[in-house]
Order: sequence, then structure tokens, then C-alpha cells
Amino acid sequence: MIETERLTLRGWRDDDAAAHHAMCADPAVMAYLGPPPSLADSAAVVARQTAILADYGACFWALERRDTGAFIGWCGIKPGPVGTPIEDKPEIGWSLVRDAWGQGYAREAAEAALAWGWARLDLPTVWAITVPANRSSRTLMDRLGMTRVVDGDFDHAKLAEDDPLRRHILYRIDRPAYVR
Repeated sequence: MIETERLTLRGWRDDDAAAHHAMCADPAVMAYLGPPPSLADSAAVVARQTAILADYGACFWALERRDTGAFIGWCGIKPGPVGTPIEDKPEIGWSLVRDAWGQGYAREAAEAALAWGWARLDLPTVWAITVPANRSSRTLMDRLGMTRVVDGDFDHAKLAEDDPLRRHILYRIDRPAYVR
């Protein structure tokens, strides 16, 4: 578990599947992630992230507000997706409920996840991917100090050729020199 001033990044609980499903029912939240999952799909996300946490030591943790305990999304580091240039490399990612947008939660959570990853996993580099149109995530990647890998654009292997989300861009951040 990671705590910041306003947030807790924690392992997933079975009852998080309903909150994840509700978050993903919002078309704005899913605009750059694909079709919304069913409740069973959300339960599978919970199970998958729990298994990743057990095997890897980190995952895309459930994200909640410390003052209310409300689930507001997920953020963390996990092995990158199969069929991408970052397969099995550490990937940072995030997604928040729309009501939490614009309040600095994603940055706060991502900075905490990076600091944790540098300290606990001894990572040399952390990667991120998104679609070119996702300006909010790209802006956060820039604010985190990530750099776009200009020659790293790729078509996501799991998406059909005519899928508008197929094209992805790649970002990276190297371990800061001050982290030992």
C-alpha cells in the first residue's frame, strides 16, 4: 500500500469489481481505452491485478481518496502488455473516474507509484503507452518528466487494423540519478 497526502494506492478487493465496472461505464473514461467491460470482465481485472501484485510486487493498484475511502480509479506499475514494444517492461498507467479529473489526483498517484517503483523494484526505466489523441495522459506523462520515444510509435497487436485506437505512442522515464 502507498499513501500520499490525499490518496491510497492499494491492492484490489473483490468488491472493487463493481466500482471498476461503474467507472468504465462512463464513455468519457473509456474514450481511449476501448469498449466498456462487463461486470465479469471487471472481476477479471481485479483477479488479474491481484495476481500481478503477487508475482511482480506491484500492479495497477486500486486508487482511493483517503478522506472518504471512495474508489476513484487505478494507478501503478506492472509488466507491459504482450505484443507491444514494452512487453514485460515496467509500464505505468492510470485511469480515474470523471469526477476526479482535473484535481491533480492522477499526477499525485503517478508520482507516488514512480517513487515506489524506483525505491522498491530497482527499475532502470519505466514506460507508458497511449493513443495519440489522449492529450490528458500525454500531458501528465510530460509533467512526470517522461519523454516521448519518437521512433517508438506502434500498432497495438490486440486491436483490429480498422480500430481507431490501434495506433499507440511510447513514453519513457529513466531512473533519476539521485535514487540509489
